[in-house]
Amino acid sequence: MSTETPTERREAAATRRRWVTLAEVVAVAGVLIAALTLWTNWSDHRANEADKLAAQSSAARERTKIDLSAIVQDGGNTLLLKDARHDLQDVTITFPRALGVSPQRPPAEPVIDKSWFSKPLLKLTDGGADNRAGRLPVLVSVQYFDGDTTRSASGIYEVIWKTEAGLPLMGRSLKLEGLRVRQRGGDQAKLDAIWAKEKPAA
Repeated sequence: MSTETPTERREAAATRRRWVTLAEVVAVAGVLIAALTLWTNWSDHRANEADKLAAQSSAARERTKIDLSAIVQDGGNTLLLKDARHDLQDVTITFPRALGVSPQRPPAEPVIDKSWFSKPLLKLTDGGADNRAGRLPVLVSVQYFDGDTTRSASGIYEVIWKTEAGLPLMGRSLKLEGLRVRQRGGDQAKLDAIWAKEKPAA
């Protein structure tokens, strides 16, 4: 026979209810923590995937980008165009219209030849000092292989040149010194505007 008083029985029942309530709270908290952990892991995974895709996209853009440089050849008569990542297949060199030189498309190696423009450039700078230096803007359009894909690109580059006094009755001579990029992209109108603003004075 139980010796508990009614008050003791009520207190015992209240204690059991408190333990049940506490267990429910702990269970709900566990579910919430598990859900939060799952969401955090999923969010981190998505962020990592996004970073990986961004890195791959950036690397792909870097691989397809063309960065032309030039090697001076034949004592300054020509510039051999090169790109460290791609083989150049076809090159077209376009000059400012005011210079009166038609676009050139070398049939073999991708070169810039001073014979294409030396006469009008020497004429333009005639009457000044024999020894001069300057830059001639040209629009370079290239086709190249990126893996098995043929791509094209263009940009305005500056052909660095200098003139020197020659032998008596021989006049001045022109030599090519190098090539540097002016801007990626561009067209004939932009090229003509640059030349009109920066062409050398006589």
